[in-house]
Amino acid sequence: MPRYEYRCRSCGDTFELSRPMAESAAPAACPSGHEDSVKLLSTVAVGGSSSAPAPRGGGGGGGGGGCCGGGCCG
Repeated sequence: MPRYEYRCRSCGDTFELSRPMAESAAPAACPSGHEDSVKLLSTVAVGGSSSAPAPRGGGGGGGGGGCCGGGCCG
């Protein structure tokens, strides 16, 4: 089950809740009992690392299949 991060507008505390994706936007009470909270945007790193150089050219190498970033769609 995914975890979502929320911030309480009343006290400023940040907290996490595990809940189904369908309930991610539902109101969430903070641990102190305040009802006014807002869901925070998560920052997620997807693939790669900052120390690896970015691939050059649009050769399509990498064996991913299809046009996934290979530059063959334009």
